Amino acid sequence: MPIKRIQVGDRMSQAVVHGDLVYTAGQVARDAPGESAANQTTCILNQIDALLQEAGTDKSRLISATIWLSDMATFAEMNEVWDAWVTPGQSPARACVEAKLAASQFTVEIAIIAAVS
Repeated sequence: MPIKRIQVGDRMSQAVVHGDLVYTAGQVARDAPGESAANQTTCILNQIDALLQEAGTDKSRLISATIWLSDMATFAEMNEVWDAWVTPGQSPARACVEAKLAASQFTVEIAIIAAVS
């Protein structure tokens, strides 16, 4: 079964398609570092939309999401953006935890698994 790698770098690919699934790397707000959790979440979800499109699918086919927040005090703020983005009736299984992220300017990180259309 072939493996398709998307936005390949030396350390990692931003997404990998294998079989009928696409797995994204943890996405951080590359274009909005240091901004609010809501703005970072918006930026990340836009990045995920683009990766899913490149993989041949979309957010209506989400299976699983893992969300890391540097501070659970921003949980409601992140959820407001997430809830507006997720396809109604197609919400994935999801986990959200507080964690120290790789760089202090990032307060949200999201990784997803989705079915390829």
